[in-house]
Amino acid sequence: MSRVDRTEERSRALHRAVAEKIRADAGIVRSARERVLAWRAAGTTHPHYCDAWLEVLDSPPDALIAFLESDTERSRELRQASPFAGALDPRERWRILRRNEAPK
Repeated sequence: MSRVDRTEERSRALHRAVAEKIRADAGIVRSARERVLAWRAAGTTHPHYCDAWLEVLDSPPDALIAFLESDTERSRELRQASPFAGALDPRERWRILRRNEAPK
């Protein structure tokens, strides 16, 4: 597996965990949306990513969760600028990263 593939798989694993948390706490989506709006206001993230994330975050919960768990070109692109920082606590994040580093 190439380094890029490993990086994408780690990102996807983290976003699958975020999707699980969203099922239990819709406030995560609200925080992500606020983060994207802050990016837009500050001009720190390209408008393409802001607009795309707002579209995804405004979709029905099942569609949002499916997107976060998907392996499409668009989901891979948007995961490069994810608004879900802080959705996973450090222990959860490290557990996922360690598990994802295990040989397959």
